[in-house]
Amino acid sequence: MKGWRIVSALVGLATAVSPLLTSTAASAAGLSFSISGITTVSPCAGQNAEVLQAVDPRIGYVYESWMGCKGIAFARSIDGGQTFQTPISVEGSIGSNVNAWDPAVTVGPDGTVYAAFMIAKNANWYPVVAASHDNGASFDQVAFLNPPVHKNWGDREFLAVDPNHASILYLTYDYGPERTSVTFICAATGSCAFQTGDLNVAVQKSMDGGKTWSDPVPIQPGTFPASGGDSAPIFVEPSGRIDLLYQGYTITDTTTFAMSPAYTYYTSSFDGLHWAAPVRVGPQDPSLTMSLSEWWIDGSLAVDASGNLYATWDTQDPATLQDTGWLSFSTNHGQTWSPLVQVTSDRDNGVHIMEVAAGAHGTVYVGWLSDYTPSNPATQVGYAMYLRPYSITKGWLTSAPIRASGSIYGDVSTWPGDTFGISTVSANQVVLSWGSGVLVNNQFKSEIFSDVVTFGH
Repeated sequence: MKGWRIVSALVGLATAVSPLLTSTAASAAGLSFSISGITTVSPCAGQNAEVLQAVDPRIGYVYESWMGCKGIAFARSIDGGQTFQTPISVEGSIGSNVNAWDPAVTVGPDGTVYAAFMIAKNANWYPVVAASHDNGASFDQVAFLNPPVHKNWGDREFLAVDPNHASILYLTYDYGPERTSVTFICAATGSCAFQTGDLNVAVQKSMDGGKTWSDPVPIQPGTFPASGGDSAPIFVEPSGRIDLLYQGYTITDTTTFAMSPAYTYYTSSFDGLHWAAPVRVGPQDPSLTMSLSEWWIDGSLAVDASGNLYATWDTQDPATLQDTGWLSFSTNHGQTWSPLVQVTSDRDNGVHIMEVAAGAHGTVYVGWLSDYTPSNPATQVGYAMYLRPYSITKGWLTSAPIRASGSIYGDVSTWPGDTFGISTVSANQVVLSWGSGVLVNNQFKSEIFSDVVTFGH
């Protein structure tokens, strides 16, 4: 999670407001779709939140990993997300949600499943990567990526596997050598954001299927340890190009590590050691920055089969406090990015956790978890899961956002996690997973839910 959980006019900007779609849409309303029944993925006791997801396209298995079940929980579906098996605990995570957090999951081209998370142990904060060689039935390998500096800072990791070399993995995480420099802004009903800190995006590489790992390498060595980067999803293309999106704050004082609001940046590499100069995604405009108090994970990256890149994130206008979700795409390997496409239409200061999954050539599925309805005037009714397909050539493919979570609205005072899961099982089928607080025995309890949205061709 983002921080350890302790409790202007734009060219090409889309601004139209439309009614919400909740069931199969007629062809006149755009692309038709259907939504499966909603499945509860998390039957274990206690709170369940912060889910991420991966799909093995070879066999259609769906994997979910989240904070829960006294550590980091993991469940798989062997029928494309229609049902899920009983959760297990990821190797190395048994304990509590306090000292194990920020789950991540990915699948290699040989079917090996990798589940990662952050851990606090012996005064260090660092990633752990477990591997399953039986399609997620069990985990038989675990690696502890101990930092080179004692009492370091570490948070939110992401994983990616080279699609051409199953033994090569890359991991990013927020890394700093001095944890005492990090101070927090904590939300009453969310997690924590950073007020100051030696924030840096670091990359670690494994050449042997996750058994051993290199030391962390900062993507901006010239400004380390004050580069101001965090939350860095990563993707490896068939060409070997490594794509990375990150949230970049500006460190304004290298003694106190004070910082100013962030923008979204893209960079790339072919070896994980040497990174191209970062490219800002979106204009440099103070109204389009990410506030220091934003507590959720901000920034998601997807790449389609044609090599088009898609990025989503949300911003908080410091003048109006309005939170807005955005989409941008690149058709030239991240050298330049499209004008911003506005995703969320509600004009409020609500939460918009934005993520994206690639569809067929030139299309993408944009998802967001929000506590406000996508309408004007917006209403804070509770956390709900929304989805909308987009085409580079045609724009939005449905007339309005789809409320994929149906009648479930999560309690606004119950933390759902800083992320959700979104993957494509096929070019026209999307699996979603999300956390929401629901009443269980007269108390609100966060559970993980999932469903499948199928679009017409």
